[in-house]
Amino acid sequence: MPDALERLTPQQRHLLTQRFGRIVVVSDMSWGLVSTTVLEVDTDDGLLVVKAGGTPDRHIGREISAHERWTAPWVRCGRAARMVFADRATKLVVTEYLPGRLVLGTAASSRLDVYEQAGALLAQFHRQEHVVDEGYERSANTKTLRWLAAPHRIGPDVAGRLRSMVEGWPTPTATLVPTHGDWQSRNWLADDIGVVKVIDFGRAAMRPAGEDFERLAVREFLRVPGAEQAFLRGYGEDPREEDAWFRRRVRASVAVAVWAFHVGDDCYEAEGHRMIAEALGRFPVRSMRSSATSSSSWTG
Repeated sequence: MPDALERLTPQQRHLLTQRFGRIVVVSDMSWGLVSTTVLEVDTDDGLLVVKAGGTPDRHIGREISAHERWTAPWVRCGRAARMVFADRATKLVVTEYLPGRLVLGTAASSRLDVYEQAGALLAQFHRQEHVVDEGYERSANTKTLRWLAAPHRIGPDVAGRLRSMVEGWPTPTATLVPTHGDWQSRNWLADDIGVVKVIDFGRAAMRPAGEDFERLAVREFLRVPGAEQAFLRGYGEDPREEDAWFRRRVRASVAVAVWAFHVGDDCYEAEGHRMIAEALGRFPVRSMRSSATSSSSWTG
């Protein structure tokens, strides 16, 4: 697949050749919506995965930081790939190839033991460190207001209601932990004996623990009966505080609708609009505090 390598910059190709010599592309695993190229390659060092960011990429740096700070416990037990080479300046990271099949779209995506394993893995990740942040909620609100100020297809009246809601929110302190940032079955692998492994740390950052539940809540937890309960068994508790969870769901709905519009992902954009409708459908019925529904009612 010579064309796949051509998508990398000359500097990225030079660094790969200098470090690994022979490079043969086995498969192109890029999603195609953003500027990141993801390739499975065969080298003299064995099978590796190359991630190369384009000019607007902001994910490679976070991927490198996650490998440097947080993935070691998973790497030691074979649940995540070891980083073998990275260069922040050229937005390039190379890891070992991690055997397994993507859980998304396979029978494994409906198995409750997969969700229990995923919950246990996430708890291990979250427990590594924590910090108390007085500005996180304020910053998150500001980011949502920036999304609403960007081009989008949210109706003017709806956007106005969302803006008023966010501007009126409190900004309590938040406890932040290492989060994966895209915790769902498209970033889990299952091997031949059903062991769950983790890929893609391009959104990893310090955030409230509940934020790693957000993507599951609008997908797998709705689609797979018992998945949420199995996941919580593995995790050990439910870290989603009611008010903070409500605010997170609203912020996520706006981000999904606007970002998906920018990259031309119509299906994902529609999901964002459905999330917005659900949020606004619940909000006016109660006061600010009581409108933050329980986690089970948000996911069910």
